[in-house]
Amino acid sequence: MADEPLVLGIETSCDETGVGIVRGTTLLADAVATSVEEHGRFGGVVPEIASRAHLESMVPTVQRALDEAGIKASDLDGIAVTAGPGLAGALLVGVSAAKAYAYALDKPLYGVNHLASHICVDQLEHGRLPEPTMALLVSGGHSSLLLTSDITSDVRSLGATIDDAAGEAFDKVARVLGLGFPGGPVIDRYATEGDPGAIAFPRGLSGPRTASSTTGAYDFSFSGLKTAVARWVEAKRRAGEEVPVRDVAASFQEAVTDVLTRKAVRACRDNGVDHLMIGGGVAANSRLRAMAQERCERAGITLRVPRMKLCTDNGAMVAALGAEMVWRNRAPSALDLSADSSLPVTETHVPAPLPHDELHRLSE
Repeated sequence: MADEPLVLGIETSCDETGVGIVRGTTLLADAVATSVEEHGRFGGVVPEIASRAHLESMVPTVQRALDEAGIKASDLDGIAVTAGPGLAGALLVGVSAAKAYAYALDKPLYGVNHLASHICVDQLEHGRLPEPTMALLVSGGHSSLLLTSDITSDVRSLGATIDDAAGEAFDKVARVLGLGFPGGPVIDRYATEGDPGAIAFPRGLSGPRTASSTTGAYDFSFSGLKTAVARWVEAKRRAGEEVPVRDVAASFQEAVTDVLTRKAVRACRDNGVDHLMIGGGVAANSRLRAMAQERCERAGITLRVPRMKLCTDNGAMVAALGAEMVWRNRAPSALDLSADSSLPVTETHVPAPLPHDELHRLSE
């Protein structure tokens, strides 16, 4: 274990300041500072508030992680940081901090992809990922199906959200029902006391398997579902009837998890993959976990889902991918690394550009 890479990871893509420390595939520290309560009164994340919160939390959160791991900063083999995708201002705080630590400590810097990190974090729970692995990532900003044969260099997008992501739909429906922010946990809680079959809400993009001219066979859409819930609730209120909040929550949740798991299992079958990993904040949803387990067992697919704390944004996932980069001898990033709010998932990390003479040699 002492020979495995020791890496600190920094995650600031949204409203969580996460700092994790990983040795190989062993988690040593996972420190998180959240600004979610500051955003609650606005009903969603305010980028400027998130950026300021990251700035205030960064140094004490890094120190807390070092103390938890029982190491000194000089012991590290590298610094990893989320370079994208995410909120531009929030990302810049994390990237700037990581560059400062890497420069001061004379350690290699690894700018890594937020989505690839969500996949890699499962290694801290269940060991190294099988190759290939199908990943279903569901969060406030993403609903993605990804096929990976090498988490450090080969991640291919099979499907993505074309409008509202699953987590975003949870937040909006919770707002319609007056349940507050964030919506995921509270809808999950109310749904446990409701009837998932009470209301037949629509399943977006769940028709014929052939892709249309604008969508792929594994793409997701939850905007229509969100609108259907809002109209159903409004109709009840106009009629002066009581809204059965628990039944609405359960029926909405059932529609989301049905589409997510159905497409994930189909993608595994179509691509000959027998391992499915689910990550992202919505992976903490109890119904999604249960339905995925049921359908994977019937299909002969092995399901891997990290514990709930590792599903939400955290520094441990960034450190995990950084450690994998070091272990596989991937090229580090340059100290002029920039944040990229729309970094594609196919770019699992941002290596330093090749020197001019090397580029010239390769072009010959």
